[in-house]
Amino acid sequence: MKILSGVANLILFGMVLSAGALAAPAGDDGFDLRNGFAHVAQRAIPAVVFIQVEKQVSPGANFSFSPEDLFGQDFMERFFGRRLPTQPRGGERRQRPFTQTGQGSGFIITKDGYILTNTHVIDGADKITVRLNDGKEYLAKRIGADDRTEVAVIKIEAKDLPTVELGDASKLRIGEWVVAIGNPFGLSETLTVGVVSALGRKNMGITDYEDFIQTDAAINPGNSGGPLLNIDGRVIGINTAIFSRSGGYMGIGFAVPIDMAVAVKEQLIAHGKVTRGYLGIAMNPGEVDEDVARSFGLDSAGGVLIADVMPDGAAAKAGLKAGDIIRELNGQKVSDSASFRAAIARIQPGTVIELGIYRDGKKQTIKAKLDAVPEKPGQPASSGEGEEDALDEEMASVIGVEVANADAAELQRWGYEGRNHGVVITEVLTGSPAEHEGLRPGFLIIGVNQRQVEKVGDLAAALKAAKGEKIIRLRVQSPDGTRYAFIKPEWE
Repeated sequence: MKILSGVANLILFGMVLSAGALAAPAGDDGFDLRNGFAHVAQRAIPAVVFIQVEKQVSPGANFSFSPEDLFGQDFMERFFGRRLPTQPRGGERRQRPFTQTGQGSGFIITKDGYILTNTHVIDGADKITVRLNDGKEYLAKRIGADDRTEVAVIKIEAKDLPTVELGDASKLRIGEWVVAIGNPFGLSETLTVGVVSALGRKNMGITDYEDFIQTDAAINPGNSGGPLLNIDGRVIGINTAIFSRSGGYMGIGFAVPIDMAVAVKEQLIAHGKVTRGYLGIAMNPGEVDEDVARSFGLDSAGGVLIADVMPDGAAAKAGLKAGDIIRELNGQKVSDSASFRAAIARIQPGTVIELGIYRDGKKQTIKAKLDAVPEKPGQPASSGEGEEDALDEEMASVIGVEVANADAAELQRWGYEGRNHGVVITEVLTGSPAEHEGLRPGFLIIGVNQRQVEKVGDLAAALKAAKGEKIIRLRVQSPDGTRYAFIKPEWE
């Protein structure tokens, strides 16, 4: 089956060549069917390195491995590592620490020994050994690692090393040929070929800031940290993760764009860490589609909906509010929350940005001076007071919830530290609009449309004021964060 697949690709490739649709890459090397991607291998392989790491592990540590669970927090143990057993046969306990080893790939970017790789390849390593293509081995020093993008820099002490040439990932197009080089399963100098399957992959749950290149070039455990190259032999990405149900290649791999990696690399080399801009808002999950836009008085979809504003942050100081929809950043269109978050992160703290927002259906321009990303993000600001009351049966059935006032002690039991009072959902009716929107007992209702809610009386009054509307915007808080739920009420 694999042979047939390869033949089919060669035939198609030959047809494309005969049609003259594929130009030869720049440089002295021609491109023909006989030579294939040899020119890429010749240029890049000398600069691709094998990375071996060692880590001292305490006795009794549990390192379970599930091939179906590839995207956990500890990639080295669960994805790219070669692990020693935590206990000898017979179940006797180890009395001493033991050494765990892992492996991955990397590539040399400067002649004096700076190497790009993935954070998870070197994370927690006590010893990093780099083996070059010519067989020479060096101990490497960790320069810095950024777990928010999976980009890391290490360095070996050497001179006149072979290097790769960096390309421009922003010019990639879906369907272009790409080449992955690395050390899958410890097999050095392995080259695989595929195409760019997709661009700008986000919300994969792999890193905090995602803009992945997706490829079908075969990537397996050990490829991690190696280069993804274009047909000219220039690096356009760092191979980082695969989607797999078996633990091996299934045709879907992800690479960090080299543009993002270079920006991170420069900060790691200069400062050993990465600083990023931070606005201090909680963005509502999901898109601002036409229904959501209309509920805010807009006639078109797009943008980022602010679900909450952190106290004393850049957004709060600039006057941004929950319910604002951000449509522009420094004059550029904002399409979704993931790309907006990444754009803010690329701006240095202290920079003043200009935001085009819509509030109550009207456009405004707001300037904000960005903070640095905090170690622990703040909690949303609490809203005002309300009169205690009961939610009558009619209003309860409209959205499909039963609620109750909660004091500080009750809220603490629900997991809401710092709140003194609130309206907690005690029951969600089966088949109701609330259930459809994913509301659960224990969630707090903190707003209806643009009205704040702190007591059941606030909720009752806000629902009565919204009577007849096709969509009601509930601001809800759970232990995971704050968001809007767009309820289609069942008015009688």
